[in-house]
Amino acid sequence: MTKVLYPGSFDPIHLGHVDVIEQASRLFGHVVIAILHNPEKHGGVFTVEQRIHLINGALADSACAGKYSVRAFPGLAVDAAKAEDVDFIVKGLRNAGDFEIEQQMAHTNLAVAGVPTVYLPCSPERSSVSSRFVREIAQYGGDPSSMVPTNVTAALKEIFS
Repeated sequence: MTKVLYPGSFDPIHLGHVDVIEQASRLFGHVVIAILHNPEKHGGVFTVEQRIHLINGALADSACAGKYSVRAFPGLAVDAAKAEDVDFIVKGLRNAGDFEIEQQMAHTNLAVAGVPTVYLPCSPERSSVSSRFVREIAQYGGDPSSMVPTNVTAALKEIFS
């Protein structure tokens, strides 16, 4: 069974993430969704425990049910990849800008840990979705429901109302 790591902050999980997770679950035997702390992303809306709950809720009725696990890891994605003994790291790409950033990380991850990266393109309708945009829309009273699973919409409304 091929096992992959899908790292991110998932604050919150959005439909672009769900798209990549579903693609990965069709291609590989098991997807480890790794919640990592990104020091370049200040603060956070949801705690790690809340993110785990939201991810599990978002994927409960999806096609990938039973083919994923969610774990929080301190440190680098390569450390999580080694700890989970995965075959690949999976990264979603929205655009060419994402590729530029992800390619540098992929080369570093391969050099440091010997773990190759597989890129999965987001579906076109999800290419403009980001957790930062979702948080900003919700914070200013907008409706992010077209970008996030239903359970995340409810959680955002609870926090920002």
